[in-house]
Parts: sequence; structure tokens; C-alpha cells
Amino acid sequence: MDTTSTGSPSGTGSPSSGVAGAGGVGTARSAGADAVRDDAPRGARPGAGAAAGGRTATEDARAPLGAAGARSDSPRVSRSTAPSAGASSGPAGGPGTGTGAPATGARGRLVAYARLAKFEFVLDYYLSMVVLWTALAGSVRFAPDTLTTLLLFLLGEVGVISAVMALDDVNGIRDGSDRANYLGTGGTPLRPLERKPLLTGALTVNQATRFGYLSLLWGAVFWTAAALAAPERPLWALVVTGLVLFAGFQYSWGLKLSYRGLGEVLIMGCPLVIVVAPYGFVTGHLPATVLVQAVLFGLWQILVSCYSNTKDISGDAAVGRSTVAVHASARGNLLFIGALSAADLLLTVGASAVGWAPWWFFAALLPEMALRLRQFTSFSRNGDALLARRRGVVAFRTGVAGIVLANLIHFAS
Repeated sequence: MDTTSTGSPSGTGSPSSGVAGAGGVGTARSAGADAVRDDAPRGARPGAGAAAGGRTATEDARAPLGAAGARSDSPRVSRSTAPSAGASSGPAGGPGTGTGAPATGARGRLVAYARLAKFEFVLDYYLSMVVLWTALAGSVRFAPDTLTTLLLFLLGEVGVISAVMALDDVNGIRDGSDRANYLGTGGTPLRPLERKPLLTGALTVNQATRFGYLSLLWGAVFWTAAALAAPERPLWALVVTGLVLFAGFQYSWGLKLSYRGLGEVLIMGCPLVIVVAPYGFVTGHLPATVLVQAVLFGLWQILVSCYSNTKDISGDAAVGRSTVAVHASARGNLLFIGALSAADLLLTVGASAVGWAPWWFFAALLPEMALRLRQFTSFSRNGDALLARRRGVVAFRTGVAGIVLANLIHFAS
């Protein structure tokens, strides 16, 4: 799933200067001798011989993690953290990993696997539980079977998402996109390398692959347990849960669905499902209000990812990842993002207008709508995809807070 959806790198560094407008053409200002820029917005596509700057799913879904210090998407990185020019073994695209020291000790290995699973970047996915739990009637929220079902589903969710992230990193090593995205000419790091334990050598490809499959098994076991423990088991909830279990990890692994034009569908659809499925297991039905909230939850994820896709057009094209940004013109991509942004606003207001949500529902999301307008209009003027991505994270979290507030008010009245 883009996969890190709302929490990718954030950090310091000189901002890029660029003007995009309808044409979406941006230029990056040099960051100095000891820095390499890779976050300048791009509207013009380089030729086939351009260097691959490929980004894996972990950068798609998650732009900067909003929490202070959680991530650093810094284009300016100290050379003290850089490996030597030969720090990565094997040719670009080969199966080799970095030559740094492997993780040792229980704590060292735990940290390495946590970084492989991108735990600090995907926390916003788990806000799905807060959304659906507050959407339950007060008498249902604290029922023992409700809490058991949601806990089991959450544990399974951790496993499934960890599998997606781990196998995505393995694919990024194998096709060379992670090296291209994280290591510049001469081994200069383009982004902090510690978030990629395969590049640093903290873990091997075999270890990461094994972790990915075990995480997927973990997810399947706990999602099965959640379904068995659930007070209700509607067929639709079982079907959509199975679809995510089957398709989610194949974002860039197995069928490589993001290479077949289905990346955006997965990035929006999987977050949507992890709201509606556990709600269905608890209640047996799916009211329009919850469906609206789930669609918004998924839509807000793609409104982070689509800016990542815009930022990484040349890299995605180089490794064969098929996104709207790769295939559309700069203007067409801008129109696509604009349509998604408009859908967010129209669904929020329309749900209140037609009775799918309380008439005052839109008021709780006014801050999110204002941030969304700012995100798109600013990007359409200056083409700064990194800034727009970061604003998408803030809008996402603000929107979730608005939904939770609306749910608590609705069931308290």
C-alpha cells in the first residue's frame, strides 16, 4: 500500500523553489556541497536514460510523519552517516545488501525489524480502530466480545501491514529502486539510511523475506481469530478482509499490483476496509455514516500518496511502477489530484446534505476541508510535492480528530 501512507520522511533542508501551475514544472535549488536534493517537485519527465529515483510503497502512502522527530525526509544529510562509495554490495538492482554492521543483540535486532516494518511511519493506519470504535453505540463499545474482536483484528492488522512493508523493502533492494532513492552518486545518502535496514546491512534479504512471510502468517491467524470470536460474521466483511489479506502484500510483491496500475486502488481501498470490516464483525451491518467515514479515511490516505507519486515520476517509471502521475501529463495529474480533493469536500458536505451523516457532520470537518484546500491550491501554484505531502498528513490527522469528535457527540446526544 503506499505503504507508509501518512507518515514518510520529514526533516530539514533547504526548501525547493519551483513553479508548477498547470504545467507542474518545478526546479530545485542546490542545497550545497554536502547535500543532495531529491525532493524537488517534478512535472517534466526525464528521458529513459534518467537516473532511477524509484520510490517504494513505503514512501507512497506515508509522507512525513507529523510527530516531531518521528522521521526526517531531509534532503540535507550529514556525510558522517554516509557509507563509502562502495557501501552497497552488488550491482544496482541486485540482491545484495549494504556492508554495514549487522544488527546484533536482542535490542538491536528488534530495532532493525521495527524499522523494516516501518512502525514509526504507519501508525496512522491504526487510527482506523479509533474511528470505528467511536462509531459504535455506547452500549456496544465496552462489550467484552467487541473488545476481544477489535483487539484480535488490530493484532492481525499489525501483521499484515508489517508484511507489506518488509516485502516492499525486499523488492526495493532487488530492483535497485531503494539504492537509487537513498544513495546518490558516490554513496552520498539522499535520505537517512537507518530507515532501510537492508541498505545499511542491519538485516539480510533472507531475514527480511522470512520476516515478511511470518508477519503475513501472523496477520492471517489473528484475522481468522477475530472473525471466529466476532459476535457477527456478515459475508461482505469476510470477503473484504480476505481481499486485503490476499492483495495488500502484493502491492510490490508477488503480483506486483502497483506495477499493474492498481497502486492507487490499494492505497485507498485497504485503509477503507480496515474501518468497515471490524465494524461489520461487531455489529453485522454497515450504516451509511460509517461507510462515509471509511471512504474519507481511505481518500485521505491517497491524498498523501498522490503527491509522493508526483514527486517520484522518473523513479517509478524507471522501475516500471504504474501510477497516474507516470502515465498522465503534468496537467492531467494535477486534474486527477484536484478531482480527489474535490471528492473529499463534496463527500463531506454531501453526506450531511443527503442524510448519510448528521446534518452538522461537515462542521466537525471544516478544519480538514480548509487544510485540504490549502494543500491543493498551494501545490497548483508552486509545485512543491514534498510540502503538499506533509500538509496531507496534517489534514489526515485533523480529519480523523474531526470524525472522532463527531462520533462522540452523536452518541452522547
